[in-house]
Amino acid sequence: MCTPLWLAAQSNDDKGQFSGNLLLNYQKYLRDDKIGASTKVYQENSASVDAWLFMNYRIKGYSLTVRYDALNNSPLLNPQGSYTNHGIGFWQASKQIDKLSITAGSFYDQLGSGILFRAYEQRQIGIDYAIQGVRLQYDFNDRWRLKGFGGNQKGYLENRFGFSKQVVAGANLEGSVDLGKDARFGSLQLGASALNRTLDRGTMDALVAEINTYDISRRFLPKYNVYGFNGYATYYLGNLTWNVEMNYKTPEAIRDIGNKLVSTDGKVIYTSLSWGKSGMRWGKHKASIGLNLQARHVDHFPLRTTPNEQLLNGLLSYLPSLTRQNTYRLLARYNAPAQDLGENGIQGEIDIKPRKGTQITLNGSYVKTLKHNGINNKEIVLFREWYGEVIQTLSSKAKLKLGMQSVRYNQARYEQESGYDDVFTLTPFGELTLKLPKHRSLRLEGQYLHTTKDQGSFANLVAELYLTPVWYVGAGDMVNVVPHRYENMVIADKVLHYPMIYMGYTKGNSVYTLGYLKQQQGVNCSGGICRLEPAFSGIRFTVSSNF
Repeated sequence: MCTPLWLAAQSNDDKGQFSGNLLLNYQKYLRDDKIGASTKVYQENSASVDAWLFMNYRIKGYSLTVRYDALNNSPLLNPQGSYTNHGIGFWQASKQIDKLSITAGSFYDQLGSGILFRAYEQRQIGIDYAIQGVRLQYDFNDRWRLKGFGGNQKGYLENRFGFSKQVVAGANLEGSVDLGKDARFGSLQLGASALNRTLDRGTMDALVAEINTYDISRRFLPKYNVYGFNGYATYYLGNLTWNVEMNYKTPEAIRDIGNKLVSTDGKVIYTSLSWGKSGMRWGKHKASIGLNLQARHVDHFPLRTTPNEQLLNGLLSYLPSLTRQNTYRLLARYNAPAQDLGENGIQGEIDIKPRKGTQITLNGSYVKTLKHNGINNKEIVLFREWYGEVIQTLSSKAKLKLGMQSVRYNQARYEQESGYDDVFTLTPFGELTLKLPKHRSLRLEGQYLHTTKDQGSFANLVAELYLTPVWYVGAGDMVNVVPHRYENMVIADKVLHYPMIYMGYTKGNSVYTLGYLKQQQGVNCSGGICRLEPAFSGIRFTVSSNF
């Protein structure tokens, strides 16, 4: 993900400063009907290349930025298809004049935490929500700031290098105040935002034509404009941080769970609480503890460039999954994408270090629907996770991690497939890291996911060896040891292997990786944003370089 350019320091050097980075992904597709790796790229294209070259030049308070994007037979935008195009995917010119910052062109930004509005990029799943327009930001002092912007969101699919016809404008005021002359009463960070999205005439005509096909009792008059507002506050007192944010949008045409247009307003309420303390006594040892709690209520809050956009297309709001973001292959098998039509979610985590060399983490999360989008007007459970791990330093050359995860996953709702049952899993896991002579190290990891639903139980083993500070190799295999199949699954009804073998090389500011792997169909998440992706089988080569 590109560094937000509005955070880049300005240079007064007459010679200027040039910087940039390159990210390139090459994939060779090796069709495997047994695991369902048979989408368009396997049948027609054979290989794909995605590349982004970002270049920035700064001189005398000016900043000029261009990013060249090349997408060739890419399944990033539509996992079931492929897309080919290239051009300028991002450009920007900015200037700092005293307390005023002026930006023209493309930019990323957000209002508050981003729930109401966030323009951002997530290349791993093909997201680029840049706004093209103008943004002004005025710093009254080192505590208070006002900003406003207007423009159009970057296009999607066939309009990837264009921009949507809908106009988006927003404003934000935020700052901080001390609650007293000393730190005894803490401090507050406050903020408020407003957003407006205006539909174009073509979109409005399409909405009216569809609404006129409904029964008279379901018809309504759609509006060109939707307005959104938020207010947020963060309270700091010693080791305690408490955040509250409330978001509201006016009634507009949205699609309900049956894909029918309805007119309704929406809201999101979010709060988080974190606290930590170190230097406590745990018997004869010094200990520390950290606590984090999050809760969120979402009610009819799809906010897009138009009501006709589906899945991740045209999103203006940012509603990441509230659940833990796991990294191990099997622990990340079942994820919980946010349900913008309605959900209540809570997550809590506690980290304890009872003594030097020992760390304990416990995490739990729970997500359910609201009554109106449940079944028979009753709430249903969408996701539940219990997670625990212990990391123990065995010696100066060995570290061990052991843990357990338990998940309940509503597959029918998250993967939009009728006939699926809730998936219940129990997954023990472990990882051992060993330091070897001559700056080498060995990492071993393993997980076993037990379930009688979805594709059944899996075992996963990985070994990774760092040969030198710049070279590493790894290999592993995920095996469908106890398979289970629903009638509508296209994968083979037998034990399946999902092997991988890879190597990496680091030289200066460049990283090169090459690997062969097979990956099962499932929900892929990046930065808390998730989408359903088909199975993968083939070779991947990546280059990441900063200059």
